[in-house]
Amino acid sequence: MFRDIEEVRTFFKNDTFAAANGMTIEEWSPDSTLCAMTIRDDHRNAIGGVMGGVIYTLADFAFAVAANTDHNPTVAITVDIQFLSMVKGTKLFARSKRVKSGRTTGVYQVDVTDDTGREIALFTGTGYKL
Repeated sequence: MFRDIEEVRTFFKNDTFAAANGMTIEEWSPDSTLCAMTIRDDHRNAIGGVMGGVIYTLADFAFAVAANTDHNPTVAITVDIQFLSMVKGTKLFARSKRVKSGRTTGVYQVDVTDDTGREIALFTGTGYKL
């Protein structure tokens, strides 16, 4: 298990896709993770909204941080996302929580909000421990 947030950040610095999109790990505990990103112009779609793939990627990153907490390499076997509202703010947050962690699988819920407090998406992921 990771000892502290700096160890988590060091491990996930190799996630170059998340880093290239400005995603950061703000908080960490064995049961919960908070990741964030500032919305940039290149995160927007043709009508000016935040691209669904950006929201999904932040949620997936928070899921990955939570699911790999115990140093068991874990990959997604199924995920689901419900988009709830359009983003109105300038920053997104993804808070993951462990719902269940078994010997070979784990289930995590990720709530995505913006800096205005709007609920943007609900993501559920099941991971397989390799």
